[in-house]
Amino acid sequence: MRIRSSVREVALILGLTTTAAWANAQDVASIASQYAMAAKQESPTFAGFVAERGRQLFTSTHGGEWSCASCHTQNPLLPGRHAKTHKEIAPLAPATNPQRFTSLEKAEKWFKRNCNDVLGRPCTAEEKGDVLAYLMLLKP
Repeated sequence: MRIRSSVREVALILGLTTTAAWANAQDVASIASQYAMAAKQESPTFAGFVAERGRQLFTSTHGGEWSCASCHTQNPLLPGRHAKTHKEIAPLAPATNPQRFTSLEKAEKWFKRNCNDVLGRPCTAEEKGDVLAYLMLLKP
């Protein structure tokens, strides 16, 4: 089953009620909107982000030794630990860490670094949006 949802719909599903959580949802929605515009430029057939595709990208190794979950854990609501340095990593899911995805620049910095580590290449805008859609569906 394919799950399609906009970040705004995801925010409504999560029932974000606190001011901080709602403000973060607005930031994530803005970032997702930027990725959607870029995805349409990359592929004219782009039809929206798919959370299940984001989950698969997050949990799979893609032929290498690491996945996103190698450091961020299979449950991104929880803290992780860098697989090589063992440095603690704050939870990735915005539902438990409102400091995540508060600016496009930060998101791009970390996607660039982590996609190269995990995929051996930059992520596409669609892949970034799919991961965001997946992370926004997670709730404690």
